[in-house]
Amino acid sequence: MPGEPSIPSPRTPQPSGPCVLLKHGEVFLKGRNRHLFIERLHDNLRGALRGIGGSTWIKPGQNVTVIGGEVPQDVLVERARRVIGFNSVEPALRVPSTVQDIEKAALDGLAALRGERPGISFAVRVKRRDKSFEMTSSQFERFLGARIREGLGDLPVNLSHPDVRLSVEIDRKESYVSWTRHQGPGGLPVGSSGRALVLLSGGYDSPVAAYRAMRRGLRCDFVHFTGAPFTNAASVYKAYALARELNRYQPGGRLHVIALGHAQKQLAIAGAGRLQVVAQRRLMIRAASALAGRTRAEALVTGDSLGQVASQTLANMAAVDEAATLPVLRPLVGWEKQEIIDEARSIGTAEISVLPDEDCCKLLAPPRVSLRAGLTNLRSVEKRLDLDDVVDGLLRDVQIMYPGEDDGEGEAGADSPDGGPAPGRPVPAVCASAPSGAVSP
Repeated sequence: MPGEPSIPSPRTPQPSGPCVLLKHGEVFLKGRNRHLFIERLHDNLRGALRGIGGSTWIKPGQNVTVIGGEVPQDVLVERARRVIGFNSVEPALRVPSTVQDIEKAALDGLAALRGERPGISFAVRVKRRDKSFEMTSSQFERFLGARIREGLGDLPVNLSHPDVRLSVEIDRKESYVSWTRHQGPGGLPVGSSGRALVLLSGGYDSPVAAYRAMRRGLRCDFVHFTGAPFTNAASVYKAYALARELNRYQPGGRLHVIALGHAQKQLAIAGAGRLQVVAQRRLMIRAASALAGRTRAEALVTGDSLGQVASQTLANMAAVDEAATLPVLRPLVGWEKQEIIDEARSIGTAEISVLPDEDCCKLLAPPRVSLRAGLTNLRSVEKRLDLDDVVDGLLRDVQIMYPGEDDGEGEAGADSPDGGPAPGRPVPAVCASAPSGAVSP
């Protein structure tokens, strides 16, 4: 199909060997259109496996997807853990659906684990998808548990809080035995809810907001406002690195960089005073709304958290929203700062966000920011400028980057503005090497 990533053709999976079980998340709850969500989920999975270094196969199942191939199992796990829409990622052994084969795989696996961790307790959990199997799920749990204790010298059983949960899923022709479970991102497949444009700063908040939007099925592009020419390029390097990290969770989103410095100075000259920060936030929202028309985005996403700073009071957020022509989504509106930082660490953006830069929001900021910026006063300041002309100038000089396309780490290609697939593009010189050199991959 047009726009699909170029990957090796799937081969027929072998009857036995290592694989990875991927348990579906919220798509399980969908009704008649569930197949559309699963198709999107598998498209994103194919994109994540692109460039992995060997042939792979994908086998759909009932509320589960199985992947394998000529690639180390841990590499498959690492790629799959970033695909939004899977609740869990389980390295497993694929064996024929016979009692003997399942028993041997379970004994071998637990024996290896006991050698590494003496004294571990275990529990057996069986899911029998094939009802013609010779034992029920509970019967086979008891049978397999007894055989493990016989074969491994009374390995302790703990049904409530086992050190190892041995999971067996039985299908008609093959079964899957696993004893390790990694938490997946969950959520809805990226792209199933449409497109959004994220106002991406260099801090903790906006990257986490972008990730949360992705988990609700939004495919995200990014816009970063700099204080250029009055600030240096450090914030652009950070925005590029953050977008590259976020693109590991979705088909590659574009980064748009807009130099806001001259427009900020115009607002200050127009007498914004204590309204400066809110006025420039309104200008960012106006520019982002116009840019969204070019990227086919249906909403804007910000990292605002209610009451976190002066510009994020309820009155000021309402004043900013009034300047938008699209819905403004705030996934973090009720989050505390520590919750945001913890999430940033878990998704890999915290180490980038902590790096120093020159934030455009601090440029020309007054000593005290108005907590209730009235629309009448804001409009009075804005009338002293030709806002349409200012926004046109901002978008005329926008710089577009494609984070992740140059490093071959498995992201699907970004779409071009007309909806077709975008060919590989070099990263602009300003960010060609700085992000990868500034932070650890």
